[in-house]
Amino acid sequence: VEADRPGLTRRKIHNKLGIRASDTGELVFEDVRVPKENLVGERGRGFYQFMDFFDRTRVNVASQAVGLAQGALDRAIAYSKQREVFGSSLASFQVTQFKLAEMATRIEASRALVRQAAWKLDRGEVDTKLIAMAKWFSGETAVRVVDEALQIHGGYGFIGEYDISRLYRDAKIVEIYEGTKEIEKIIIGRRLLKD
Repeated sequence: VEADRPGLTRRKIHNKLGIRASDTGELVFEDVRVPKENLVGERGRGFYQFMDFFDRTRVNVASQAVGLAQGALDRAIAYSKQREVFGSSLASFQVTQFKLAEMATRIEASRALVRQAAWKLDRGEVDTKLIAMAKWFSGETAVRVVDEALQIHGGYGFIGEYDISRLYRDAKIVEIYEGTKEIEKIIIGRRLLKD
Protein backbone atom coordinates (compact mmCIF):
# COMPACT_ATOMS: atom_id res chain seq x y z
CA VAL A 1 0.00 0.00 0.00
CA GLU A 2 1.53 3.29 -1.09
CA ALA A 3 1.81 5.88 1.67
CA ASP A 4 -0.19 8.47 -0.31
CA ARG A 5 -3.35 6.31 -0.62
CA PRO A 6 -6.55 8.05 0.54
CA GLY A 7 -7.71 6.60 3.84
CA LEU A 8 -4.25 5.62 5.08
CA THR A 9 -3.13 7.49 8.18
CA ARG A 10 0.26 7.12 9.85
CA ARG A 11 0.88 8.12 13.45
CA LYS A 12 4.12 8.03 15.41
CA ILE A 13 3.85 6.47 18.87
CA HIS A 14 5.38 8.62 21.61
CA ASN A 15 6.11 8.02 25.30
CA LYS A 16 6.80 4.29 25.06
CA LEU A 17 7.96 2.46 28.19
CA GLY A 18 10.92 0.86 26.40
CA ILE A 19 12.67 0.36 23.05
CA ARG A 20 12.54 4.11 22.60
CA ALA A 21 15.13 4.00 19.82
CA SER A 22 12.75 1.88 17.73
CA ASP A 23 10.77 4.01 15.30
CA THR A 24 7.33 2.66 16.14
CA GLY A 25 4.10 3.84 14.60
CA GLU A 26 0.46 3.09 14.02
CA LEU A 27 -1.16 2.56 10.62
CA VAL A 28 -4.89 3.20 10.25
CA PHE A 29 -6.71 1.97 7.13
CA GLU A 30 -10.16 3.47 6.46
CA ASP A 31 -11.70 2.35 3.16
CA VAL A 32 -8.28 2.23 1.49
CA ARG A 33 -8.44 1.07 -2.14
CA VAL A 34 -5.57 -1.11 -3.30
CA PRO A 35 -5.04 -2.22 -6.92
CA LYS A 36 -5.14 -5.98 -7.63
CA GLU A 37 -1.51 -5.98 -8.71
CA ASN A 38 -0.51 -4.90 -5.17
CA LEU A 39 -1.97 -8.06 -3.60
CA VAL A 40 0.63 -10.02 -1.66
CA GLY A 41 -0.07 -13.74 -1.51
CA GLU A 42 -3.55 -15.18 -1.96
CA ARG A 43 -6.76 -13.24 -1.50
CA GLY A 44 -8.51 -14.21 1.75
CA ARG A 45 -5.43 -15.92 3.20
CA GLY A 46 -3.82 -12.90 4.87
CA PHE A 47 -4.24 -14.23 8.41
CA TYR A 48 -2.48 -17.50 7.56
CA GLN A 49 0.30 -15.67 5.75
CA PHE A 50 0.79 -13.53 8.83
CA MET A 51 1.02 -16.62 11.03
CA ASP A 52 3.75 -18.00 8.75
CA PHE A 53 5.51 -14.65 9.01
CA PHE A 54 5.37 -14.84 12.82
CA ASP A 55 7.18 -18.18 12.80
CA ARG A 56 10.17 -16.30 11.42
CA THR A 57 9.96 -13.05 13.36
CA ARG A 58 9.43 -14.79 16.71
CA VAL A 59 12.90 -16.30 16.42
CA ASN A 60 14.28 -12.77 15.99
CA VAL A 61 12.41 -11.53 19.08
CA ALA A 62 13.65 -14.55 21.06
CA SER A 63 17.21 -13.69 20.00
CA GLN A 64 16.65 -10.10 21.13
CA ALA A 65 15.47 -11.41 24.51
CA VAL A 66 18.61 -13.53 24.94
CA GLY A 67 20.79 -10.53 24.10
CA LEU A 68 18.94 -8.32 26.57
CA ALA A 69 19.28 -10.93 29.31
CA GLN A 70 22.98 -11.47 28.59
CA GLY A 71 23.62 -7.72 28.68
CA ALA A 72 21.86 -7.48 32.05
CA LEU A 73 23.85 -10.42 33.45
CA ASP A 74 27.15 -8.92 32.25
CA ARG A 75 26.30 -5.63 33.97
CA ALA A 76 25.21 -7.39 37.17
CA ILE A 77 28.46 -9.38 37.33
CA ALA A 78 30.61 -6.29 36.76
CA TYR A 79 28.67 -4.25 39.30
CA SER A 80 28.68 -6.99 41.96
CA LYS A 81 32.47 -7.31 41.69
CA GLN A 82 33.13 -3.60 42.22
CA ARG A 83 30.36 -2.77 44.74
CA GLU A 84 31.56 -2.92 48.36
CA VAL A 85 29.05 -3.86 51.08
CA PHE A 86 30.09 -4.27 54.73
CA GLY A 87 33.75 -4.41 53.69
CA SER A 88 33.30 -7.12 51.03
CA SER A 89 32.36 -7.16 47.39
CA LEU A 90 28.70 -7.83 46.65
CA ALA A 91 29.89 -10.77 44.50
CA SER A 92 31.35 -12.52 47.57
CA PHE A 93 27.90 -13.06 49.10
CA GLN A 94 26.21 -16.40 48.48
CA VAL A 95 22.84 -14.81 47.72
CA THR A 96 24.43 -12.81 44.88
CA GLN A 97 26.17 -15.91 43.55
CA PHE A 98 22.88 -17.84 43.61
CA LYS A 99 21.14 -15.06 41.69
CA LEU A 100 23.92 -14.90 39.09
CA ALA A 101 23.92 -18.70 38.72
CA GLU A 102 20.16 -18.80 38.14
CA MET A 103 20.34 -15.92 35.67
CA ALA A 104 23.17 -17.53 33.68
CA THR A 105 21.44 -20.92 33.59
CA ARG A 106 18.16 -19.49 32.29
CA ILE A 107 20.08 -17.53 29.64
CA GLU A 108 21.90 -20.65 28.43
CA ALA A 109 18.65 -22.64 28.31
CA SER A 110 17.03 -19.80 26.34
CA ARG A 111 19.99 -19.57 24.00
CA ALA A 112 19.81 -23.32 23.31
CA LEU A 113 16.09 -23.13 22.46
CA VAL A 114 16.63 -20.13 20.18
CA ARG A 115 19.58 -21.73 18.41
CA GLN A 116 17.67 -24.95 17.80
CA ALA A 117 14.64 -23.07 16.47
CA ALA A 118 16.83 -20.88 14.23
CA TRP A 119 18.83 -23.88 12.99
CA LYS A 120 15.66 -25.72 11.98
CA LEU A 121 14.25 -22.62 10.33
CA ASP A 122 17.48 -22.12 8.37
CA ARG A 123 17.12 -25.69 7.08
CA GLY A 124 13.56 -24.99 5.92
CA GLU A 125 11.95 -26.90 8.79
CA VAL A 126 9.34 -24.72 10.48
CA ASP A 127 8.76 -26.06 14.01
CA THR A 128 6.03 -23.75 15.30
CA LYS A 129 5.97 -25.41 18.74
CA LEU A 130 9.73 -25.03 19.23
CA ILE A 131 9.63 -21.44 17.97
CA ALA A 132 6.84 -20.63 20.45
CA MET A 133 8.84 -22.29 23.24
CA ALA A 134 11.92 -20.25 22.36
CA LYS A 135 9.94 -17.00 22.18
CA TRP A 136 8.03 -17.56 25.43
CA PHE A 137 10.93 -18.89 27.52
CA SER A 138 13.50 -16.36 26.33
CA GLY A 139 11.05 -13.48 26.83
CA GLU A 140 10.26 -14.63 30.35
CA THR A 141 13.98 -15.11 30.97
CA ALA A 142 14.79 -11.59 29.82
CA VAL A 143 12.22 -10.07 32.17
CA ARG A 144 13.38 -12.20 35.14
CA VAL A 145 17.08 -11.70 34.53
CA VAL A 146 16.82 -7.95 34.03
CA ASP A 147 14.68 -7.70 37.18
CA GLU A 148 17.33 -9.59 39.20
CA ALA A 149 20.12 -7.51 37.66
CA LEU A 150 18.34 -4.33 38.70
CA GLN A 151 17.90 -5.80 42.20
CA ILE A 152 21.64 -6.52 42.38
CA HIS A 153 22.30 -2.87 41.47
CA GLY A 154 20.05 -1.82 44.36
CA GLY A 155 19.08 1.85 44.42
CA TYR A 156 21.66 2.63 41.74
CA GLY A 157 19.71 0.47 39.31
CA PHE A 158 16.90 2.97 39.52
CA ILE A 159 19.11 5.86 38.45
CA GLY A 160 19.87 6.74 34.84
CA GLU A 161 23.62 6.66 35.56
CA TYR A 162 23.54 2.87 35.11
CA ASP A 163 21.86 1.64 31.95
CA ILE A 164 20.32 -1.36 33.71
CA SER A 165 17.20 0.79 34.09
CA ARG A 166 16.98 1.08 30.28
CA LEU A 167 17.31 -2.69 29.90
CA TYR A 168 14.57 -3.07 32.50
CA ARG A 169 12.22 -0.89 30.44
CA ASP A 170 13.20 -2.61 27.18
CA ALA A 171 12.79 -6.19 28.44
CA LYS A 172 9.02 -6.25 28.88
CA ILE A 173 8.23 -5.82 25.19
CA VAL A 174 9.84 -9.14 24.26
CA GLU A 175 7.07 -10.89 26.20
CA ILE A 176 4.45 -8.95 24.23
CA TYR A 177 5.22 -8.33 20.58
CA GLU A 178 5.04 -11.03 17.89
CA GLY A 179 2.71 -12.90 20.27
CA THR A 180 2.20 -12.55 24.01
CA LYS A 181 3.45 -15.21 26.39
CA GLU A 182 -0.13 -16.44 26.72
CA ILE A 183 -0.42 -16.85 22.93
CA GLU A 184 2.89 -18.74 22.85
CA LYS A 185 1.63 -21.12 25.56
CA ILE A 186 -1.60 -21.70 23.63
CA ILE A 187 0.44 -22.58 20.52
CA ILE A 188 2.65 -24.95 22.53
CA GLY A 189 -0.32 -26.62 24.23
CA ARG A 190 -2.25 -27.10 21.01
CA ARG A 191 0.78 -28.55 19.23
CA LEU A 192 1.45 -30.94 22.12
CA LEU A 193 -2.13 -32.16 22.07
CA LYS A 194 -2.13 -32.42 18.27
CA ASP A 195 1.03 -34.57 18.07
